[in-house]
Amino acid sequence: MTENFGLNNFKTFSENVLFLRGCTYLQMAMIEAKNFTSVKEFILLGLTSDRKIQLLLFVLILIFYLTTVLGNLLITILVESDIQVNTPMYYFLSNLVVIEICYVTSTMPIMLSHLMAGNGAISFPLCITQIFVSGSMATTKSFLLGIMAYDRYLAICSPLIYTVVMDQRCQLQFALACWIIAPLLCAVCDAFLVSQPYCGPNQVNHFMCEIPAVLKLSCGDTQLVENIVSDAGALLLLLPLYVILTSYVFILYSVFHMKSTVGHIKHSLLVVLICLWSPSFMALSFIYI
Repeated sequence: MTENFGLNNFKTFSENVLFLRGCTYLQMAMIEAKNFTSVKEFILLGLTSDRKIQLLLFVLILIFYLTTVLGNLLITILVESDIQVNTPMYYFLSNLVVIEICYVTSTMPIMLSHLMAGNGAISFPLCITQIFVSGSMATTKSFLLGIMAYDRYLAICSPLIYTVVMDQRCQLQFALACWIIAPLLCAVCDAFLVSQPYCGPNQVNHFMCEIPAVLKLSCGDTQLVENIVSDAGALLLLLPLYVILTSYVFILYSVFHMKSTVGHIKHSLLVVLICLWSPSFMALSFIYI
């Protein structure tokens, strides 16, 4: 009888221990889950912590931002008001100007507010939005520059079929493809970024939100996401770059074999126009990667 009583007490004690242990594990799991969603904002460390330099940078960046926006708006007005430049090349150039304005607007106003306030705090949703908009604009720009290079290839190397192939409908389709496909691809990459848990450090060692910088703050396994983003970024860079370089080769070959001096100069200027825009596309693409 005494043995049964002692055995029952031991079982009861064991059950209580197991219950308490289970409660402890559950509490730890709840705390851990709470930590995964505890990061509500990031702190952008910026370029410097010196207040005087921050104010100086504010003035310089503000001047650069206003110059960029006003200059691109002026280009758009001139292109749209002049019937003589109503060609596919300048249609794509107008789209390129809009992309440039959208890109600098997605990054510089936030940077200016941080420099003025001396505080780089940015909410998690706003950070993700900045990554999406800047990445979409950079990718759209790279696609559009590839199309502009192809447009010049047709105009110089195949002038007889150029007006047939590059009509207004085709121009619109090319532009819409750039504006739709690029944001969709960037949205996929950003979805992987958002799916990561952020439970601890929130200081971003950058002056703007970017995928690599934010991904470093994740407390989960980021190897898969890093591989996906890296491969996607390389693909988005190399495809337009391949189209541009291939078009350059054929264009230069055709230009140097032209007999007309006037035609040689005219088409050379168009090639120079593409060359001036191409480095900016590669810079923006590398930023997104």
